[in-house]
Amino acid sequence: MALVMGSVLLLTAACNDDKGATSGDATAAAPADAGGTAAPGGGAATPKTSAAVLSVSAKDGAEDVAPNALQVSVSNGKLTAVEVTDKNGKPVEGAIAPDGAGWKPAAALAVGMAYKVNAQAKDDAGLVAASTTSFTTLTPEKKASVNDNIADGGTYGVGMIVSVSFNKDVKNKDAVLNGITFEASDGTKVKGHWFDSRRVDFRPEDYWKPGTKVTIKYRLKSVEIAPGVYGDVDKDEPFNIGRSMVSTADAKSHKMTVERDGKSTTLPVTMGADATPSWSGTMVVMAKEGITHMDSRTVGLGGEYDIKDVPHAIRLTTSGTFVHGNYWYKGMPFGNLNGSHGCISMQDVQGGSDSSVAGKFYNDSMVGDVVKVVNSKEKTVSPSNGLGGWNIAWANW
Repeated sequence: MALVMGSVLLLTAACNDDKGATSGDATAAAPADAGGTAAPGGGAATPKTSAAVLSVSAKDGAEDVAPNALQVSVSNGKLTAVEVTDKNGKPVEGAIAPDGAGWKPAAALAVGMAYKVNAQAKDDAGLVAASTTSFTTLTPEKKASVNDNIADGGTYGVGMIVSVSFNKDVKNKDAVLNGITFEASDGTKVKGHWFDSRRVDFRPEDYWKPGTKVTIKYRLKSVEIAPGVYGDVDKDEPFNIGRSMVSTADAKSHKMTVERDGKSTTLPVTMGADATPSWSGTMVVMAKEGITHMDSRTVGLGGEYDIKDVPHAIRLTTSGTFVHGNYWYKGMPFGNLNGSHGCISMQDVQGGSDSSVAGKFYNDSMVGDVVKVVNSKEKTVSPSNGLGGWNIAWANW
């Protein structure tokens, strides 16, 4: 990118020559500390020029400047002041390097915005150079939409994982991570993990603490996520963590132990049969779907079942694992055997009853609650299948 350089001569007009010159006299002599040499006959001193040369990485008057391109530097001197403001006079945060050689903004500039840079530097003799530059950042022609699974002000369980998706491939993943930050009321630290070029999930090291208030800070409009493609959102998105509820479904005992705010309850369940065992590992409630249609053809199991009114359905994976009510099983498999196609089933009636085992569990549940499966013959659920990120060790997250 072109560099614009500028320096300012130090001009000092004297006010007291031997002939009583006034401040408006063009021939006033320079004082000794101006560094000039008096001209014969009392003429004006020759001013000195600072050796410091300022450089701004945006040409004066330039348009379509990349929002992350601004830098101010100096040779043969040290920066003493850099002030950058947008067209509304709002200052841009930044810092001069410890050696005084350069300045960078703390974050990318806004897109489609006019800016002015005023910079000053001194050389070894203390002479000042200054530069003023104006430019406009680019207005992106291409944007990537950004979506997540959080509702403003929503309340979620302690296992909630924030999943952010893009409709275009992300090439500059580190820049995107810097543009999505989390602020928690208790100081909880959050990290992101990329599953592919369009999905990044965020979670803390351990489950959230009940009552925590969290704000996601999106600053992506000025982030070039891929060559020529920028994000489409700058906003704060708050959400809350509710009570703690962690359930453990044991395929061996056919029971689910529900730990809610320190109180334990055991529920009879039936889980995946030997031919179709339930996923092992930790899953998170993705959605409460109420009555839903389950068709085995949609999950690669042929025509084994087609139930149009499965009650109290709570989704655990993208691939179709649910905790749900069951009214069609004959006999009493709940608490006695495993006979499902991978789901965790509980006693219910057709149409669903709030007083049934499934109905009570459904009403007590919220998105973000944790459901663990132990003693199953199936392998651990993929971390990208739903909100399975708790199955990745923090060191690898």
